[in-house]
This record gives sequence, C-alpha cells and structure tokens, in this order.
Amino acid sequence: MLQFIKFKKLYGGFPALKIEELTIQPGIYWIKGVNGSGKSTLLKSIAGILSFDGDIKLDSNISIKKQPVAYRKLVNFAEAEPLFPEFLTGSEMIALFAKAKDAPAGQEQHYLETMQMQAYVNQPVGTYSSGMLKKLSLVLAFLGTPKLILLDEPLITIDTASLKILNGWIAERYNQESTSFLLSSHQALEHNELPAAHELLVEEQTLKFIA
Repeated sequence: MLQFIKFKKLYGGFPALKIEELTIQPGIYWIKGVNGSGKSTLLKSIAGILSFDGDIKLDSNISIKKQPVAYRKLVNFAEAEPLFPEFLTGSEMIALFAKAKDAPAGQEQHYLETMQMQAYVNQPVGTYSSGMLKKLSLVLAFLGTPKLILLDEPLITIDTASLKILNGWIAERYNQESTSFLLSSHQALEHNELPAAHELLVEEQTLKFIA
C-alpha cells in the first residue's frame, strides 16, 4: 500500500526521520512515539505537506514525487490542530475539498449528520470552537475516495460520543471501501470498536513495526 524509498527528512541539516526501505500493507495502523519523535513529521511528509529526500509510493506505482496530483487525490490528511481561513464557512471549506478530491455529490451529508454539525456548518470558521474545528477537519479527511486517510491525534479535542462516531466512520470505510488508515495518538485506541489495528513505532529517527 505505502512504500518508503530512501526517505529522509532533515531540519537544519539534522536528520529528523530516516526510513531506508519499508512497505506498509493495507490496513489500520496506530503510530506510537514520544513527543517530538517525529509522528507529525511522518504524516505531513506522507500527505505531501513537507518536502523530503527520497520517495514515497502508493500502491507500488503512484509516486508523490513523479505523480503528485494523482497521489494527493488518493491520500487525505487531518491535522492535530487544524487551522482554516476564518472568513470561510464550514460549508465553503467542504465544497473546496470536495471539488479537489472529486467527491461524490452529497457525500458530506452522512458525516455532517452523524456528527450533528448542521447547526453551525454554515457559520464562518472563525466562530468555531476547537472541537468544532476538529470535527470539520475529520469530515474533510473523509471526502472523496482516498486509498489512505491520515489522522494526526484524532482523539484530542472531541468528546466521547464523537469519538465513537469517528471509530464508526473508520470501520465503515475500511470494511466497505478497503480504505487504509494511519493514526497517531497518545491515547489508547478502542480496539473493540475498530477492525484490528497494527502498531508502528517512531523511535530513534526511524519507523518500525511493533505489532
């Protein structure tokens, strides 16, 4: 599903993350690691937000370096602490992302309704609380038909009820569309509410399987 080829991310000449050769098969993965270990750097690199040396390929042949547009249509990302233009409404943000991701018409309604966002989705994003912003970022990450969805700290700033809904979204997309997920979290995942999640560890500037 995801292949790293001589991947290296430097900050000021210092190697923050280095993955010589690694292939991650389709599935749901929990990325663990202490603060500052590079979890967010890893996800932002996979999402194409950060530049890096080497290459990342999706499904063995779609390179983030050689086919960036095709790659980005198949990889969605929700940041830990999302920031959006404050003057745009949630609905406008959804329309922009839906167009960029070639999302089916009306796809967002299922997510808006289950997260009960209808009351404020047409309000400017600048009026949103942190929890509302988080929910919007999660909706955006599920738009289109991605092969891979990256969720950076998806469990923070949302309540317990919303967490159960998110777990349902993940299980639904994995079971029905075979969408893979990479989630970074300091909190334990509810394995009983998700299909079996594998574990990856970011440690000593590299990534490795632990379970």
